[in-house]
Amino acid sequence: MPTRASDLLTLTREGLYCPLGGFHVDPTWPVERALITHGHADHARAGHGHVLATPETLRIMAVRYGEEFCRQRQEARLGEALRIGDVTVRYAPAGHVLGSAQIAIERDGVRVVVSGDYKRAPDPTCLPFEVVPCDVFITEATFGLPVFTHPDTRDEVRKLMASVALFPERAHIVGAYALGKAQRVMALLREEGWDRPIHLHGAMEKLTELYKREGIPLGDTPKVVAADRKDLHGAIVICPPSAMQDLWSRKFPDPVTCFASGWMRVRARARQKGVELPLVISDHSDWPDLCRTIRDTGAGEVWVTHGQEDALVHWCGTQGIKAKPLHMLGYGDDGEAEPAPADAAEPEVAA
Repeated sequence: MPTRASDLLTLTREGLYCPLGGFHVDPTWPVERALITHGHADHARAGHGHVLATPETLRIMAVRYGEEFCRQRQEARLGEALRIGDVTVRYAPAGHVLGSAQIAIERDGVRVVVSGDYKRAPDPTCLPFEVVPCDVFITEATFGLPVFTHPDTRDEVRKLMASVALFPERAHIVGAYALGKAQRVMALLREEGWDRPIHLHGAMEKLTELYKREGIPLGDTPKVVAADRKDLHGAIVICPPSAMQDLWSRKFPDPVTCFASGWMRVRARARQKGVELPLVISDHSDWPDLCRTIRDTGAGEVWVTHGQEDALVHWCGTQGIKAKPLHMLGYGDDGEAEPAPADAAEPEVAA
């Protein structure tokens, strides 16, 4: 019998499973053999027997979970064909964060691509997304609603710098996720000419140092010392989103609260989080890029995972592309892949 996409991947309690290869992709529970797309905690968990991932993702997992995060690890080089059981596997850049990759699974000329999380927008901290032609494309849909169109990220960074220039007596506290988003903001600030130190919450240190070891130029990024917080007038400080509401953030001089997230596209979300300066900076594709990517792959069938699945499935139908939602649970811990608010269908767009 000819190979079908359902022979290559099926949905189990642990997530996507390839019976012909005996492995899971980004499983949500510990399994014997896991292929990992990237290092965010909702996709890369500790406790697996064998992990296959890009070298950068393996190093990220070691920093987050310790060197013993799995029994055995194997590096996947981008573009290299690996035979696992009865299938061939290739990794291709996803453009999401450092080391992020799509995973192509193939047998008898039938190819299924698992996107993982991805974006098409430029990012100086990771390789750009690479279109992989396929028969079935399994795509995320974090921002899978037509209202989500992300602005130019550099304009958002310039907005931050303009605010610092306007309020030099105030510290600017930027909430950003520790893996990927924080380092992207730092790199973009450097590209826009910010040559002063970028101060970091302690939770950002290890992953930022890893990015530097990987050759990403982030400049001087000192850890915030408690005794110095009151003196950081005109400084840019990057911290986890949770720290923005802590006592930690209140020790800075008249802080301007900022939040770098695609959800800042919705003004109600910014108000809900008490954000004074929303920065619409996302590491996920917006609606136009989700649609463009599906077209670019040439896939005749699309499976939609976590996010706004139904809207993207409907759009595929209008394009003559067979599509279905997978309704997978357990994803979204990178911070942006959270359910859209009830008012996201008609958002108040921040200026």
